[in-house]
Amino acid sequence: MGIKQISDTKSWETDVMSSATPVFVDFWAEWCGPCRMVSPVVEELAEEYNGKVDFVKVNVDEANEIASKYNVFSIPTLAIFNKGQIVAQQVGAASKESYKNMIEKALEKL
Repeated sequence: MGIKQISDTKSWETDVMSSATPVFVDFWAEWCGPCRMVSPVVEELAEEYNGKVDFVKVNVDEANEIASKYNVFSIPTLAIFNKGQIVAQQVGAASKESYKNMIEKALEKL
């Protein structure tokens, strides 16, 4: 399925808040070095969890309203939403294993 880019509140509502599937959200920006390091890892995870978890990227410069609503002050911020609620969150670049653990723990709770 790949990773959807979200830049407006309408697609946020449809693709994240109303999703029947848990959604892994990558809050990032073009100018952010750590965000660029995390991006290939997020793409690998999107392939591994295809069908179990949806993946979206939110450019905080384009979708500042969404980032503000969820108090995203540092990027990258990676969060898992389920039924419109944050069920897991991690701020800053981390290893693929760290993100996998976050996803697995979130899926166990569902």
